[in-house]
Parts: sequence; C-alpha cells; structure tokens
Amino acid sequence: MITRILPGQSDSALQEAAELLRCGATVAFPTDTVYGLGAHALNAEAVHKIYEAKGRPSDKPLIILICDKTQLDMLAADVPEQAQKLMDVFWPGPLTLVFQKKADVVPDYVTRGFETVAVRMPNHPVALNLLKKAEVPVAAPSANLSGNPSAVNAEQVIKDLDGRIAAVVDGGSCQVGIASTILDMSGTVPVILRQGSVTKAQLEAVLGQPVEDGFGSAGKQVKA
Repeated sequence: MITRILPGQSDSALQEAAELLRCGATVAFPTDTVYGLGAHALNAEAVHKIYEAKGRPSDKPLIILICDKTQLDMLAADVPEQAQKLMDVFWPGPLTLVFQKKADVVPDYVTRGFETVAVRMPNHPVALNLLKKAEVPVAAPSANLSGNPSAVNAEQVIKDLDGRIAAVVDGGSCQVGIASTILDMSGTVPVILRQGSVTKAQLEAVLGQPVEDGFGSAGKQVKA
C-alpha cells in the first residue's frame, strides 16, 4: 500500500480524504491533541484496518470523533446534564466523554463489548473540516504503532505507519501534544479514565462535584 500525503489546507485534498474515509480506508489527520488514525466507525472492515495498522490489542475500544454536538444524539443513549456543562466549556477541545451507547447504532466492534461509547469533538480546523466533509462517524485512536509515542506531526505518523494506511493529512504540528482526558459520565459519579491536559480540578470546578480517579482499572478500557 502506498500512503499518500495530503495537504491539510487544501479543500480538494480534504474532500479526497473524506471520500477515502467513506469508502472504508484509513486516514491519519491532525487534532488539537495528537494525530488520529480515522476510519468509518460503522464499517467493520474499516475499523479492523485501524487495529491491523496500529497492532492495537483487539480488546481495546475506540474513541469516536464528531464535528457537531448534535451528532452525539446518534451515538449516546443518554447525555446527562452534567455532561452538557462540560461540553459547553471544553468542546471542542481535549476532553473525551464516555456515555451509555445506543446499542442499535454503535457496533460492538468499536466498543469491544462495553455498553459505553467514548466521544470527542477535537478543536482543530482541519479535523473539524474533514469530519464535516466525511459525513460519517469516525473512529480515531492515535496514529502510531501501539506502544510507541503518539504522533504530533505528519512526519512521525509516516515513520510509524507508512505503507500501513491509505493517507495522512498534513496539518502541521498538534498544539496540545498529549492524548485527551477521558471522563466516564455513564455512571452516578464521573470517573477519570485517562488524564490529559484537562485536569481533575478543572472538571470539578465546572461540575461542582467530586470526580473520581479510575486509573489502573476502567482506565485501561480506552487508550490511544
């Protein structure tokens, strides 16, 4: 496979990348945190390509990226009021929220048997434009070989995944440089599954309630 490099500032290149996603190919692209490796989330063969390209353990679920809050209604069975508060402050941005999934929409091959789905809206113009053009939900873990550092520019993606994926959208270097904070909102108490740039103190300030640390147990469920 030849991995194409597409310029992120070109509308026609983004249209091409979006078409690749719709057709079941894998495309890496920049987000505000790190580069993501995207595939059509409702296409089993496309999602399998993510695991194959990364060498990702088959039991680890994937995060779904969206470009508009209204898309969440398609994926989540319930969006608590507290989650709405967080989205108002941190979306688009480096916070992934975990909800009870709509089982009739979100496939098990994305969530790997869990009854929850992890969703984020990235704060990056290239990512948002691409997601809008793709018009499909896009599963997107970090664009690197599993176990390697997350890629923060196109060159690092190519170093790990050249020949393994269809294309890389080059949008320059990512701003944040570390993966998103993941907060589970599916239970009675919010639980941090992965710590990123959004801190526990920031979350608690918005929610007005304590947030638990879930590292080492549930935190292993969703990784880059």
